[in-house]
Amino acid sequence: MSSSSNFSPDQPIPASQRLFGGRDLFVLWFSLGTGLMVLQVGAMLAPGLGLAGAILAIVLGTAVGVLLLAAAGVIGSDTGLSAMGTLRLSLGRHGVRLPAVLNLLQLIGWGSFEIIVMRDAASLLGARAFGADSAWTSPLLWTLCFGALATLLAICGPLTFVRKILRKWGIWLLIGACLWLTWNLFAKADLSAIWQRAGDGSMSLAVGFDIVIAMPLSWLPLIADYSRFAQHAGRVFSGTVLGYLLGNAWLMSLGVAYTLAFAPSGEANALLLALAGAGLGIPLLLILLDETENAFADIHSGAVSTGLLLPIKVEHLALAIGLLCTLIACLAPLAQYENFLLLIGSVFAPLFGVVLMDHFVIRRRQLPTRVEGLHWQALLAWALGVAAYHGIANLAPQFGATLPALMLAGLLYGLLNVSRGRETAQA
Repeated sequence: MSSSSNFSPDQPIPASQRLFGGRDLFVLWFSLGTGLMVLQVGAMLAPGLGLAGAILAIVLGTAVGVLLLAAAGVIGSDTGLSAMGTLRLSLGRHGVRLPAVLNLLQLIGWGSFEIIVMRDAASLLGARAFGADSAWTSPLLWTLCFGALATLLAICGPLTFVRKILRKWGIWLLIGACLWLTWNLFAKADLSAIWQRAGDGSMSLAVGFDIVIAMPLSWLPLIADYSRFAQHAGRVFSGTVLGYLLGNAWLMSLGVAYTLAFAPSGEANALLLALAGAGLGIPLLLILLDETENAFADIHSGAVSTGLLLPIKVEHLALAIGLLCTLIACLAPLAQYENFLLLIGSVFAPLFGVVLMDHFVIRRRQLPTRVEGLHWQALLAWALGVAAYHGIANLAPQFGATLPALMLAGLLYGLLNVSRGRETAQA
């Protein structure tokens, strides 16, 4: 089996290498929908919304977000192109450069955050197992270890990682950890009392929805990097929806419940301590190991995005980006990233309103006859969608900004391309 890192980002994957089926996509997106970062987002929602409000925001935000995510995945299987390669069809050869750079920046940020979260959790587990003065609590040690592991996986590529590691045994360890944490919660927490306790009102349901939906939307600029290794659009859609919806809603809800039951302060370390106390810390350790896949995806897709801009092999770019993420993780503390999540939504939600409209409505899932240098209609609709997002977020945050901005950008693009859509339908 060839390493999937060897394939060019701007060329379709050959049919002989499009090996992913529905099970592969389910396993991949269940795993990417879980992790320590997802638990931390649940902790972020807990104080303001309470258990009932937070779960409502999680279910709604994840369901809407994963439908959009799966639709973007279908574009990858339809074309065989990488995520940035599919954007080139809508934005043009030159227009794709801006989202490619923005995607690289967000992936470096995400990759660094993932390594930081893994480092902090591993240091805490090391302190509980070996004492606070042990070498196993060294943040630098764990940063280098997890950075190196994620970079190595990114160099190997998706085919090797998903089919040889994750599908065979990794997914079962992760499901076991989720089941253990769930059992521990029901056994030790008074969920009835927690359910009846209202949030403190510091966060509205609409803002909570926008934060939750930002999680699946953050994968929009990446999903085609993996779905292009599948041939059947229906399996891509169903595997992605079922896997991500189950994993993300489950783990994020656990993050809310554990925070309210055992770590009411809502601080990151308080949640990690509560999780470390369940099952001798083994479930947290398994989720910690799974978090490496999130960092792998950030680094690999960052390399694929960069490969569209620079004539450098993807595996070499993965090495460079992995080293950069590790360096940032060594120097940067884990900070509040609510604004980071919302910023991602403000940029990529309107963009994929344009892309989804172009692929499914204007071109009817067909490849364009030619790709121009710059599609100004797409860039204009995208820019207006981003402006609408920030306008709504600042003037009427109670309504939420993600869906209106995405729909507005898509509708604007559709109106600007009515004639092209008619030509496609006639053809």
